[in-house]
Amino acid sequence: MSLPTAKKIIETRAVTKRFPGKKTLFGTASFVSAVNEVSLEIRRGETFSIVGESGCGKSTLARLLVRLLHPSDGAVLYEGNDISTLSETDMRRLRKDLQFVFQDPFSSLNPRMTVGALIEEPMKVHTRLTRAERRRKVAELLGKVGLRAAFANRYPHEFSGGQRQRIGIARALASGPKVIVGDEPVSALDVSVQAQVINLLEDLKAEFDLTLILIAHDLAVIRHMSDRIAVMYLGEVVELAGNDDLFDRPLHPYTRALMRAIPIASPHGRSMNATLTGDVPSPLDPPSGCRFHPRCPHATDLCVSEKPVLGQAGGDRTVACHHWKEIADTAESAVREPPRSDTAAKRFALFRERSQQQEPTTAGNI
Repeated sequence: MSLPTAKKIIETRAVTKRFPGKKTLFGTASFVSAVNEVSLEIRRGETFSIVGESGCGKSTLARLLVRLLHPSDGAVLYEGNDISTLSETDMRRLRKDLQFVFQDPFSSLNPRMTVGALIEEPMKVHTRLTRAERRRKVAELLGKVGLRAAFANRYPHEFSGGQRQRIGIARALASGPKVIVGDEPVSALDVSVQAQVINLLEDLKAEFDLTLILIAHDLAVIRHMSDRIAVMYLGEVVELAGNDDLFDRPLHPYTRALMRAIPIASPHGRSMNATLTGDVPSPLDPPSGCRFHPRCPHATDLCVSEKPVLGQAGGDRTVACHHWKEIADTAESAVREPPRSDTAAKRFALFRERSQQQEPTTAGNI
């Protein structure tokens, strides 16, 4: 189902990204398809998450969405305009709308620049604010992310990981963006700090009317924040659904395996079903047909010979599996009910309550 342009902010059309591999004895180079013919529509104002195993192409796709990487094939559209073919000059004008929060808060900040200079830099490029106005804006943004205005004169090495990620978020907000992409923005942080940064992102999304695109491994985080979720495997989207639909009734065998891998404290809630066997195939030589078939317990000859198309599966969800209907009908009882958001919600609510009890100036001690 295609959405009107007014309702979607980013769209990909069969976007593919190939990286050159090692050269052979005869001088020809092999290619790795990190992202393979992915078509998505991201709606204005939603939180859209991309999940999957390490190496499945999540981060590459995230960079393609804001054109930090050029696609090898296909197109990426922002507000209906193809940005994959824009010149660097034209793309520079759009850069203020599309900002990125990187995974590593230690290496994503220039250690030679003060925090104030880091946050002020996007304003110099994308706004016409005076120096005094930029300084006031820096102080305001530091307050928005729970840090003291006086921190503007310090350097990144003087801060903890949680503080640095807050600085990265403030820098992303400095240009007044419409879209923020977070590439595993909390995976390098302690659990308590993760919850506070996640709650901060949710608050800022509402305040600044942002569209959030999140890459994450922690499915509890994904369920807590997301409106819709895309599941990737070996460079391809295998299932796309709303939050509750995906967690309550996963359709693709790979999505079911991800749900079974979620740890549960209660022994009564544990699944007796085996998790996936075998390793992820090499992207240099992906399997024929369905790329998941070597690890899928439901694979047939059709899966080996014919690639499934990402098709409608009822309502607002799509799935790329030849046998998802039979699997959903016959194997429903074999899949452990995925943990609902109760535990995760309680965990995040507790940290939100604690952080709200603190003064804004002490939040910088995280």
